[in-house]
Amino acid sequence: MSLQVHSVPLGMARAYLIEGQAGLVLVDAGSPRREQSVLRQMQALGRDDLRLIYVTHAHLDHYGSAAALRRLTGAPIAVHRADSDAMARGETSLGSVRGRGRWVQALLSLLEPHLRPEPTPADLLLDDGDDLRAYGLDAAVLHTPGHTPGSSCLLVEGRFAFVGDLLSATGRPHVQRFFADDWSLIPDSLARLQALRPEWVYPGHGRRPLSGQTLQRLALNPL
Repeated sequence: MSLQVHSVPLGMARAYLIEGQAGLVLVDAGSPRREQSVLRQMQALGRDDLRLIYVTHAHLDHYGSAAALRRLTGAPIAVHRADSDAMARGETSLGSVRGRGRWVQALLSLLEPHLRPEPTPADLLLDDGDDLRAYGLDAAVLHTPGHTPGSSCLLVEGRFAFVGDLLSATGRPHVQRFFADDWSLIPDSLARLQALRPEWVYPGHGRRPLSGQTLQRLALNPL
């Protein structure tokens, strides 16, 4: 069978189940207590072979249900090593906040006692260029720091890019503009992704993927 991508809304963010002949790979795991949504999507697909949970970065809306899904499915959790300590401590560091991100920061401070993810040590620490063939997926890790130190994208079959919060499809497609551990790194991270020219881009927020042409146009007006 050809690879298929299934979008899974999980609270504040969006996850993706990548379905292939060798099994499923989940990109991101949503907010805490969203694991049943993933299991329902797997059941709808008639699959119970989740092979890996790939976390794009250590923010609670992207890894919040990862530990629960690991217990329920046995799938290991992978993250770039630069974000592994924060995830293992159950932390979410927003870094420097700009614009409307300040409203989100204030809301998060109110909700965090109810949304706090459990500490989630990773099973697999990833570096730039690592591949996931051992998990049945023709995919490579692209380190794209800035939003967090270990933010990464997953490039699948050289065609599909899963980009976490580097880009957003909420409203007009845009590059990260609200939260960053290091704003100076985001332009280079965007340029690295654009240089690979994926056909489709799957962001962590927004209801639709972005075309490769849209990604390239962001170079003209990144904000």
